[in-house]
Amino acid sequence: MIQSSRINQYIIYLLGIVILALGIALTIQSDFGTSPFDALLVGLSLNVGLTVGAWEIIIALIMICCNALLQKKRPEVFGLLTAFITGICIDSWLFLLHSLAFELWFYKIGCFGCGLVIAMLGTSIYLQTNLAPIPIDRLMIILKRLTRTNILFSRTLINFFFIFMALVFNGPISVGTLMTVCFGGIILNFFMPYSARLVTILNTTNKRKYKLNKNHSI
Repeated sequence: MIQSSRINQYIIYLLGIVILALGIALTIQSDFGTSPFDALLVGLSLNVGLTVGAWEIIIALIMICCNALLQKKRPEVFGLLTAFITGICIDSWLFLLHSLAFELWFYKIGCFGCGLVIAMLGTSIYLQTNLAPIPIDRLMIILKRLTRTNILFSRTLINFFFIFMALVFNGPISVGTLMTVCFGGIILNFFMPYSARLVTILNTTNKRKYKLNKNHSI
């Protein structure tokens, strides 16, 4: 049962990461602005080199060290695995969506809006597994605990920091970036209880299947 539950947890975790990466890729391809963090990654990719996914991994390594200092604990190296998987998924989705380009502004808004909602949905799903949050999401959780506030406040605080960093590296800061700052935390906060319920339902279903199989074997 423990092994089966663990496998189920890994599946939910990977599903959330894949959905998150799709949302990020859509916001990048929308050409309407990205989240502050993704704007930094794109800016570094365009002006320094390497892919967006590669910078995801590099920045994650830096943030893992910062998070360890804030928590006064050993670095959560396993979080680098999440960043590594996310980086690969982002680059894969960008490759698949590279021909996606919009000239009309309302198509750009539509693509960005879908990407933002999908990214927050993916984030809420994989966070429920408590396996290994992306370092930026771990920082969000740390700040939430340290400031004794909520996800909305901590995520907004982080967003403003990365807006500044993205501007330094000429990242794609635009209207979409402002929308992410204003609505990203709200959307994530909205999805958290639903994703928690989804994970509970999946785990309950898994337990019932285990009991049925056990009874049949007896």
